[in-house]
Amino acid sequence: MLRNVISNDWFTLFLVLALICLTLSKYLFAHRFKDFLAVIGNSKYLKIYARDQKFIDGFDALLYINLIISISIFAYMSYATVIHPTAFDLYEFFKLAFGIGVLFLIKILLERLIASLFDIDELVDYYLFQKTTFKNYTGLVIFPINCILIYTIEPNATIIYAVIGLIVLINLIGFFSSFKNHQKLLLNNIFYFILYLCALEIGPYLILYKLIKDFNA
Repeated sequence: MLRNVISNDWFTLFLVLALICLTLSKYLFAHRFKDFLAVIGNSKYLKIYARDQKFIDGFDALLYINLIISISIFAYMSYATVIHPTAFDLYEFFKLAFGIGVLFLIKILLERLIASLFDIDELVDYYLFQKTTFKNYTGLVIFPINCILIYTIEPNATIIYAVIGLIVLINLIGFFSSFKNHQKLLLNNIFYFILYLCALEIGPYLILYKLIKDFNA
């Protein structure tokens, strides 16, 4: 029997939309999806598909939609569990999802703009592909966790923080993988690297945190 959850129907609808995106990505890009599943601890996917990346990629687009939906659902549950208990509000959920999606897109566009200004497009394109891959992998992992938290286990602060820790871990693996591949270049430009981390890596997530914290204000 399903746990009685407020707005279970709305969450179910969004989970179905996310599942459709995942199913289409597996059906339309079967071989790539299989390689994508093994990206943690295996650089095969990054080496093969980074060379063929496009500005608009169907596979990444489908996974990106799942990422936005899954992160938004988890963020909403986290807010209601840890910060302030609240009933589901469709308008507020759309506001949250839109804010997260726009923040991620603006961040990518800014990084591409900076790459063009400093004539390091090739390096940044590979880095963005690597980072996007691990973000999409995060969305893939969060999807079943959302299903469990909605239909099976009552979320609490401990579970929420554990999942946040898992999200951070996945993206740290991606970050250190990028650092390892470009270690010499980064160490030779350590000041710009630190400036980049503060401006385009840490800053946007502080904005995202404030967005999640204040989204129903």
